[in-house]
Amino acid sequence: MGSALFYHLTRFTVEDTLAQLLPRPLAQGWRVVVRGTDPARLDWLDQRLWLGPEEAFLPHGLAGGPHDALQPVLLTTARDIPNAARCLMAVDGAPVTVDEAARLDRTCILFDGGDAAAVEAARGLWRSLTGAGLAAQYWADATGRWEKKMDRPASA
Repeated sequence: MGSALFYHLTRFTVEDTLAQLLPRPLAQGWRVVVRGTDPARLDWLDQRLWLGPEEAFLPHGLAGGPHDALQPVLLTTARDIPNAARCLMAVDGAPVTVDEAARLDRTCILFDGGDAAAVEAARGLWRSLTGAGLAAQYWADATGRWEKKMDRPASA
C-alpha cells in the first residue's frame, strides 16, 4: 500500500518544489508522473525544469511524444500512467484517486496554501486517503524550509 505526502506551498513555487522532490524517487530507480490540469502550465514547467543547473539535470518529457513509456519523469494531464511510474506528483489541483494512490509507492500532492479552494481540496483528499488506510504526511514551508507537521501511519 502506498503513502501520500502533502506539500502545503506558501513560500516555495511548484517548479522549485518539483526540482527539490523529483531527485528522491529517481535516486531510488523509480519513474515519476507529474500530473497537472493545464497543458500550457505543464509546457511552462517543462521549460523551467530544463533551465536548472547541469549537475541537477532532471530527465523528463511532456506526454504525447513517441517515448512516453521510457521517460523517467513524464509531465501529463492524463489520468493514465504510461511510463509505469511508481510515484505520482499532482500539481495545480490535478485529481488523485484512492485506488491509484494505493497502487503506487508514493503520491505527492503539491497545493497552493494561498488558495482556499486548493487547501480545502487537499484536506478532502487527506481524509479520503487516510480513511482508506494509506500512510500520509503533511509538510509545510511556512518557515522557508520544509517541516513535517503531521504523520499518519497506515491503518488496516
